[in-house]
Amino acid sequence: MRILLFLLLFFWAATENLFAQKFPEHNEPDKNAKTNAPDPAILVHLGYGFHFPGGDLADRFGNAGTLGGGVDFIFKNNFFAGIDGHYLYGTNVKEDPLEPIRTDSGFIIGNDLGIASVVLRERGYYLGGQVGKIFTFGGQKRAGLRVTVGGGWLLHKIRVQDDARSLTQITGDYGKGYDRLTSGIALNEFLGYQFLGKSRTVNFFAGFEFNQGFTKSRRDWDFLAKKKLSGNRVDLRYGFRVGWTVPFYLRKAAQIYY
Repeated sequence: MRILLFLLLFFWAATENLFAQKFPEHNEPDKNAKTNAPDPAILVHLGYGFHFPGGDLADRFGNAGTLGGGVDFIFKNNFFAGIDGHYLYGTNVKEDPLEPIRTDSGFIIGNDLGIASVVLRERGYYLGGQVGKIFTFGGQKRAGLRVTVGGGWLLHKIRVQDDARSLTQITGDYGKGYDRLTSGIALNEFLGYQFLGKSRTVNFFAGFEFNQGFTKSRRDWDFLAKKKLSGNRVDLRYGFRVGWTVPFYLRKAAQIYY
């Protein structure tokens, strides 16, 4: 999570710095060039997604949203490579790791001997690299079908939210026995539409996203199961993603026009 936040802050700082300077979004054709292929560019993305769970993930969580972004380097032939990261969040938690400390009526008694107000949330992230291509049509140079494949790291857990901090049972190392922290390598695919317009104010993408995580529990003990959760999991997510793209076009090696 710290890595994802650092990358997002870095992308934001880079964008702010470059926006403070004037630069053309699309280059004028070079009369001396053999082709009018578009220049290489750095693409900064910010996006929102909504995903449905599948596999083992569907037993633990319901639908969830994602926020994140990434950076791609796109070549003249519209192939690109980059990094991509998303923060996962949701409110539909199907498993109840707090069952051992609930009363017969389903309540949890806090330190003040009152009924504690505790909610469960889904939290996590995906961070990885990707390669792909924009397949253009209709005479467009940088607008068309965006196809991406990649791989990285998927992590998710159950967040036990106790705003009043009235439960000693879930603080410190005790909390690790309830959060079911899970992580592992993952694959990610995207299929959609990418548009990079001549005006820097109109650059976006939208499409369908698929994620396959090959994960396992990262905790030594689970209080509900009364043992370490063992075995491999297959956590699936599928849904859609939309976002805004900020392109920075390059004309000569190691030179950015602005």
